[in-house]
Amino acid sequence: MDHPRAMLFDFSGTLMRIEPAERWVRAVTDAAGLDLTDADVAHQAGRLIEAGAWYGAYPTRIPEHLAAIYETRDLDEPHHRACYTGLIRESGWPWEELVEPLYERSNSAEAWLPYPDAVETLREAKDRGLATAVISNISFDIRPHLKHAGLLDLLDAVVLSFEVGLIKPDPAIFQLACDELGVDPASAVMVGDHAADGGGSALGIRTWFVDLVAVEERPDALISVLREVTAS
Repeated sequence: MDHPRAMLFDFSGTLMRIEPAERWVRAVTDAAGLDLTDADVAHQAGRLIEAGAWYGAYPTRIPEHLAAIYETRDLDEPHHRACYTGLIRESGWPWEELVEPLYERSNSAEAWLPYPDAVETLREAKDRGLATAVISNISFDIRPHLKHAGLLDLLDAVVLSFEVGLIKPDPAIFQLACDELGVDPASAVMVGDHAADGGGSALGIRTWFVDLVAVEERPDALISVLREVTAS
């Protein structure tokens, strides 16, 4: 591979990650004035994780009545909302009046944390003359989240599935990102944490994978990939 001209990044699990499920539950229940013990919060968080209602986990079982919208959840906001509020209810979440607030918290900028080396990686990529982009399967605008984390100004393009009508691993969404950056796919590198992030390989995009772990458990994987890619 020639020296890369662009680096493409996934959003969730790569550049940023949703807050821990316990913190997610606590934020919403505290705001509602509920007095829950840590054990109560952990119990509810565990059930939400098992149901796949927390964005950091996939469902152990997708209920039949949610299967169709689960497949299309990242193409538009109504499908996504119906999918995840449905999963929240499937978890046994006991407060119906807090289903929507819990969903809204998931989508808020305050609920998303950057990996420790995300800013450093994008800044160094720019310093090395690389164009940068995010490609995300998602149903809401993450630009405020990226801005909140200090990442937005370091990106040349933000390509979101619900805005373009394409979902990874469809090679077309990777081609679209490369077109926005003005680079040939063969000169681009994709960094992600899920098999779908490898869809650009059909276009000649080289893919690197990082581990999907909590932000504090992965301090330097992104910068390590950048330096390995640019050294090769």
